[in-house]
Amino acid sequence: MGGHQARQRYALVQLLNSPLLYWRDVLTFARYGNPEPSRRLVLPEAEWAARLGPARFRVLREARTEPAYRNEYCRAYAPGCYVCAGCGQVLFAAEAKYHAISGWPSFTQPAARAALSFHFDDSHHMQRVEVRCNVCAGHLGHVSADGPAPAGLRFCINSASLVLE
Repeated sequence: MGGHQARQRYALVQLLNSPLLYWRDVLTFARYGNPEPSRRLVLPEAEWAARLGPARFRVLREARTEPAYRNEYCRAYAPGCYVCAGCGQVLFAAEAKYHAISGWPSFTQPAARAALSFHFDDSHHMQRVEVRCNVCAGHLGHVSADGPAPAGLRFCINSASLVLE
């Protein structure tokens, strides 16, 4: 392994061991690769469609966005954890949810660093960072650097991609 690759691998290991995720970490994962998930779920699109139903399929598999403020978890604050509607992977603790006035559920931190994957997204003439489930690769939403302290992240997530357990 060359020196550059070794430095990249070392940087990724350090990121995985840090308790909080910061914007620089998100950009590093998007640029150099995401953590390996503990498992993967890959299905044919027809099976995803049957399993998810139309609304969830549009969000998770077609990377669509549900209407702002007219979604299940925008204004919901209940204890528990939010899991991926596609595969059941734990994504966010309810305690990480906050009122961001964005129209979608917003979270400050994921439940675990390896739960999510990050990808640069330049669709709709914008430069953003897309958030996907790291197990089933389902589209969840986007993350930005305009959240509250200490880490400053805002995970803006589609309700249709989540189940509160």
